[in-house]
Amino acid sequence: MNLQDLKPAEGSKRSAFRVGRGHGSGNGKTAGRGHKGQKARSGGGVRPGFEGGQMPLYRRIPKRGFTNRNSKEIIAINVDRLNCFDDGAEVTIEALQAAGIIKNPMDGVKLLGNGDLTKKLSVKVNGYSQSAKEKIEAAGGTAELV
Repeated sequence: MNLQDLKPAEGSKRSAFRVGRGHGSGNGKTAGRGHKGQKARSGGGVRPGFEGGQMPLYRRIPKRGFTNRNSKEIIAINVDRLNCFDDGAEVTIEALQAAGIIKNPMDGVKLLGNGDLTKKLSVKVNGYSQSAKEKIEAAGGTAELV
């Protein structure tokens, strides 16, 4: 195959429909805009959300609260989920993803202290609750912040 042999798929290319080129074309004179009115004018039409002067929907519905732009979405995991790792393993965010415990770490991963930990692990995540840190160290492991 050579560059000069390339062609678009049959029927995929159509020439632009030229409006306002005489009444014989079937779309002359008003060029498909109808007779007068706001939408027939140059620059005419209404902005998105405009409902002809009626109070628009986005102003009729109630507004409540606010969204903090600086908030972070932290993924929480309980220590009993770490029992799937081998004894002496290093548990990182990547290891948690590989094990299928978390899908997307979002803005960080925090360990919570629900359940029991039976394995000695070296854990490196973004945060710990006090009870989670105690349980990891009680099992003989280490808890580091990333």
